[in-house]
Amino acid sequence: MRALWGAAGGVSLALGAIGIVLPLLPTVPFVLLAAFCFARSSGRLHDWLLAHRTFGPMITDWRRNGAIHRRAKWAATVSVLAVFSLSVVLTLPGHVLMIQAVTLGCVMLFIWTRPEA
Repeated sequence: MRALWGAAGGVSLALGAIGIVLPLLPTVPFVLLAAFCFARSSGRLHDWLLAHRTFGPMITDWRRNGAIHRRAKWAATVSVLAVFSLSVVLTLPGHVLMIQAVTLGCVMLFIWTRPEA
């Protein structure tokens, strides 16, 4: 079972790392999931992730008080606006734009109502 948790943590961390450069993938949720999985598979990997220069502070801030750093909030906002703008430029059907707008609006509401680190 520990191997499955470790594999899930590795996949989650890889998706989170890809999310740093790919606006469609969220980084923080995947990194938090990786920490959760590594805590159940390997203390060494979990400790490494918590001590990581890039990912560690995100996990620590979230664990302490559910906080998201302001820079991450702005990065998410810019990413969401870019994706939605691309959908408009590609003239996606109206119902798709509406679903996207509602979903992305809820995501932004959640992000911006979290405390800041």
